[in-house]
Amino acid sequence: MLIHYWVPLMRKRFFDLLVSVTLIVFFMPLMLLISIISYIVMGSPVLFRQLRPGLKGKLFTLYKFRSMLDIKDCLNELLEDQSRLTKFGKFLRKTSLDELPQLWNVVKGDMSLVGPRPLLLEYLPLYSAEQNRRHEVRPGITGWAQVNGRNCLNWEDRLRADVWYVNNYSFMLDLRILALTFLKVLKREGVSEEGQATMSKFTGNSDEK
Repeated sequence: MLIHYWVPLMRKRFFDLLVSVTLIVFFMPLMLLISIISYIVMGSPVLFRQLRPGLKGKLFTLYKFRSMLDIKDCLNELLEDQSRLTKFGKFLRKTSLDELPQLWNVVKGDMSLVGPRPLLLEYLPLYSAEQNRRHEVRPGITGWAQVNGRNCLNWEDRLRADVWYVNNYSFMLDLRILALTFLKVLKREGVSEEGQATMSKFTGNSDEK
């Protein structure tokens, strides 16, 4: 039983390392170029860092290329995302290039190439017991929800898709998701919810309100 449990995990981890290191080497010139342009457009820091819950809810620091300015109102509160998103930031998000630094998260073991997206820490107490099962696997750069609507999905469907992945994981499913992700990125589909920089915040389950 232990062999049947550990072999798929070891194969997944080996695949993650092989692909992520290869992609880091391949995209290094592009990441350097993005860093330079980002510094010119938005200043320092170039990277956006934020604590997110990962496997078993363990916190880790997620990395992304910064896409928004730190513009605050008269009360010293950050403006809404849509107001702070730069043109270059919109380009990074539409092409998903802002996600490239997460390859380092994969190498470190915080994330996998495929898995439920790591969401905000503030959402943890809002999940149902079933939705919280999304943390039974490492979070991913892409996932089942991302190839089935991405940010255009409502929260219930998105979290349901995450749990479906946990229940149906296989190496072939991961390969399918990666192939579909490539097509989605080329078509730039589902990047944002209408009227939002990405999507509206999760505020809990409707049946619990």
